Amino acid sequence: MTNITLTVPEDLKKNMDMFPELNWSEVARQAINQKIQELLLFKSITSKSKLTETDVEEIGNKIKKAIADRHK
Repeated sequence: MTNITLTVPEDLKKNMDMFPELNWSEVARQAINQKIQELLLFKSITSKSKLTETDVEEIGNKIKKAIADRHK
């Protein structure tokens, strides 16, 4: 197994220290794995798309505008 080193802010480390019974390496492994699974799914879905980045931005802007208008 390969090792990696993570740097975390002091306040996060203090909060982690409040739960010494947790295996923080395992928590990090699970979080990384979950993110990879999400990215693989996203890649699988978008790999067949014929939309350009501009198309996606336009659609996103229309959705944001519609949501903002609804909440006025």
